Amino acid sequence: MFKKYSFFSVLVLGFSLFFTVSGFAQSRMLSKGASAPMFTAKATQAGHEFEFSLKTALAKGPVVVYFFPAAYTGGCDLEAHTFAALKNKFTAAGATIIGVSADDIQRLNSFSTDPDYCAGKFPVASDPEGKIAATFGLALIPPQPGVKDVHGKLVTHGFIPRTTFVINKKGIIVATFSSETDHISPDEHVKKALAIVKGL
Repeated sequence: MFKKYSFFSVLVLGFSLFFTVSGFAQSRMLSKGASAPMFTAKATQAGHEFEFSLKTALAKGPVVVYFFPAAYTGGCDLEAHTFAALKNKFTAAGATIIGVSADDIQRLNSFSTDPDYCAGKFPVASDPEGKIAATFGLALIPPQPGVKDVHGKLVTHGFIPRTTFVINKKGIIVATFSSETDHISPDEHVKKALAIVKGL
């Protein structure tokens, strides 16, 4: 299921070196101690669409905002599967999970429901133009010709670099990690985030 992860991660890493953040974005990735940008986004959980609000989620406790390149690609599938498998532990720690990608909401409806991936256990949000990602200092990598998902379908949207932000209930980023700069695997994003929220 995850065999295409290596190729896709190399592709994303390679192209991310050549594109800068657009004008409305942060000039660099937000780090520990920064205030998290409040955002709302069209999201879906188990195929049910709703408006996700970071401010509303933070009123309940810490939030893990994880950006991922594309649904139905090896690394992103592994990451979603791991978040779903450990969702009860995040809930026990009082934390909310929200995944964000440039996939359209129809594609995410399917991904959020799929028992092999999100399994209906946490929401994923659509950021097709990378505007939310940009406020966190992440550049949207333009669509790359010929890239296919695990079903053999062309991926026609841009890619957000795999990056996780752990935000405490006061809205302060307490941890940031990126596959590009920290060289960690998709499932390690989940395990590191869980360890941090348990300590909040």
